[in-house]
Amino acid sequence: MSLQGVRVDGPPGAPALVLSNSLGCSADMWAPQMPALTQRFRVVRYEHRGHGGAGTPDGAWTVDDLGRDLLAVMDAAGFERASVMGLSLGGTVAMWLAINHPARVDRLVIACSRASWPPKEMWAGRIEAMRTGRPADLLSALLGRWFTPGFAGVHPDAVALVASMLDTASPQGYAGCCEALSEVDLSADLGSITAPTLVLAGSLDPGVPIAVAASLAEAIPGSSLQVISPGAHLINVEQPGRFNAAVIDHLAGDALERGRATRRAVLGDSHVEASETGAGTITSSFVDLITRYAWGDVWTRPGLDKRTRSCITLAMLVAMGRFDELGMHLLGARRNGLSDEEIVEVLLQTAIYCGVPAANSAFAVARRVLEDDAGAAGGAGD
Repeated sequence: MSLQGVRVDGPPGAPALVLSNSLGCSADMWAPQMPALTQRFRVVRYEHRGHGGAGTPDGAWTVDDLGRDLLAVMDAAGFERASVMGLSLGGTVAMWLAINHPARVDRLVIACSRASWPPKEMWAGRIEAMRTGRPADLLSALLGRWFTPGFAGVHPDAVALVASMLDTASPQGYAGCCEALSEVDLSADLGSITAPTLVLAGSLDPGVPIAVAASLAEAIPGSSLQVISPGAHLINVEQPGRFNAAVIDHLAGDALERGRATRRAVLGDSHVEASETGAGTITSSFVDLITRYAWGDVWTRPGLDKRTRSCITLAMLVAMGRFDELGMHLLGARRNGLSDEEIVEVLLQTAIYCGVPAANSAFAVARRVLEDDAGAAGGAGD
């Protein structure tokens, strides 16, 4: 296939995520997701055959061929393994990949999709329409399937997005993908999917009713189903906030659980256990808040490594005079790989920009905390 239209965004070194598009849509369909996803993932978008300006090969093709296209995209991007998210046609292609190349798929999100797409007569009608028309001619009909009643009327930006994507799809490419969907049936192989899977459904999706999505989730071992309401077929466009939250929680892990793991890694088991044990009914909600948002959402972002975050945190605590918090973060900086010499350099920098009295207090805390910690470590090893 031609790899024209492949786009890679997000921090280098972040976990890889590949997005597979819906029928009639280009990679622009994921615009509502990109700001959230690129904070945590190296995101790859690409175009199906005949969509988004991509070339249209001669002859017929199948979902197997579209799946091999996805493999070629991953190879070209240098990803041996990635999480994959697909919607509608893209979800079917993602399932094919997880079935046939399980080692290449880390985690899986299947949105508004099916393992098979009956009836054939519907697809035959769309294929016939492409002999004399274009995908853009289907705009009015598709708006009624892709969005809940009334949504398009008050969201002209969504209508413009759909219209522009349909306009870039070629009749041959659209018809070829319709033919592929009319023939596919992955039902018998769903039980072989090993990737942790999230199935997302729109509460009012006419193409993939909740019962169909539930059957799909039941057939994939260990998968979970989440229904987004209100929402039709393009739930990522209609409900981006809810969609994004569900996807990130699945791909990156629940924010509270991420936060607990990160907090333990930085502050140490004993500190966290003492904090959680001492949290009564008054403070437990606050502990959960900090664990979820500070440690789960901010400290786990891939844009900065934990060493750098520790340096920034130490400097800010000195600048604000938060010396009661400084001690535990000095120990956390050690756990994040800073040497005592590097910690000294950070504190010297604060003397210039935060003032000598603040740095003097910081060095007093550092001398007490780090020397005590080194002594405790030495005693434990004797």
